[in-house]
Amino acid sequence: MRTVDLIEKKVQNEELTTEEISFLIKGFLDSTVPDYQMAAMQMAIVFNGMSDREATDLTMEMMHSGDIVDLSDLKGVKVDKHSTGGVGDTTTLVVAPLIAACGGTVAKMSGRGLGHTGGTIDKLESIPGMQVEIPLDKFKQIVNHIGVSVIGQSGDLDPADKKMYALRDVTATVRSIPLIASSIMSKKLAAGADAIVLDVKVGSGAFMQTLDQARALATLMVEIGKRVGRRVVAIITDMNQPLGMAVGNALEVREAVELLSGRIPKGDPLYEVCMLLGTHMLLLSDLASDADDARQKLETALESGAGLKKLQQMVTAQGGDASYLCMQRIDELCKVREIRPIYPKTEGYLSAINAERIGTAAQMLGAGRATKADRIDPAVGLVMKKRLGDAVHIDEPLCMMYINDPAKADAAIEEFYSAFMISEQKPAHCPMVYDVIGE
Repeated sequence: MRTVDLIEKKVQNEELTTEEISFLIKGFLDSTVPDYQMAAMQMAIVFNGMSDREATDLTMEMMHSGDIVDLSDLKGVKVDKHSTGGVGDTTTLVVAPLIAACGGTVAKMSGRGLGHTGGTIDKLESIPGMQVEIPLDKFKQIVNHIGVSVIGQSGDLDPADKKMYALRDVTATVRSIPLIASSIMSKKLAAGADAIVLDVKVGSGAFMQTLDQARALATLMVEIGKRVGRRVVAIITDMNQPLGMAVGNALEVREAVELLSGRIPKGDPLYEVCMLLGTHMLLLSDLASDADDARQKLETALESGAGLKKLQQMVTAQGGDASYLCMQRIDELCKVREIRPIYPKTEGYLSAINAERIGTAAQMLGAGRATKADRIDPAVGLVMKKRLGDAVHIDEPLCMMYINDPAKADAAIEEFYSAFMISEQKPAHCPMVYDVIGE
């Protein structure tokens, strides 16, 4: 079997066999398939795609390229959620403890942010003392005792994905639907989940720019899950503006605590997406009879304070100082040298927002990474004061910018301004949720 023949086969839009896909991934890992040949194969996949069977075979080969986490000794259905990446997306910090408060089991491995997207692990590390790199045995003990733990991904989990993604990142092959699907699903399956709820983002702040692309990705990931015996639901949500109002690590932790403390009302986009994700997680966990029952359980856990208590217990178990996670102290995590209001330059209605540019503005302040080696400033970022469709006035701020390094502020402000379009007419309503695919 020759790699060049397999590249030619995919260039001709023919299907690769299970054995050929195995040959490619194993060869890429042991370097008998060099980078330039895998780059050529990935580009051929970008142009010609893969069948569902090919994508499933690729997912399984990547999944088995490293460690497989065995969660069979944990009680209940192990349910996970995954977002395809967005801005102001604080859902894990809200939903995971709420599910635990409802009797669910959430043993979650999360990633770090890169570029304009935020990472759950970076947000958790803004809490003093919080440990996200802990032994697997301790991880399981915490989940069995509390019902929830969120840690960083193991260094030996899915090494094929790490190597392939690094190559995709520098060869303009990131946005391929089968490559994205196999990357996400191989990690989720290797992490041991029985059931997975996927939050597939669509819009200016997402990899998927159109609804058709998002549906194709969601459908493929649900199909991969079905083919390997996992229960998977994909929810397509809007990312044409930040999901929450906060963009930045400690700022997003504060917003999660606000929501779990009952400070964010029903109807708020972050509240409603959290409830929808949580509803499907409870249904997949067989902990609710229907969607209404699941929603009621989640709201009870929130209103009673049980969800916030689970978050505090998890943080304490992982070495963090949970005394910050209350409304009396949470602002201490967000202390910066300057909080600067950013005002609009004209009046009208906020008719378009480029969420990616807002995320990039926060990153430029130090809230995110341009490269994996960059250090994050956990306190900086911004808090939006306006949403899509709101009226804007020159004496009312668009956001409050949290700044520690004044030298970074001018470029970040310029990037922030470039994210908005202000018009005389109020825009049509943009839905927060477009579709639910799966069970």
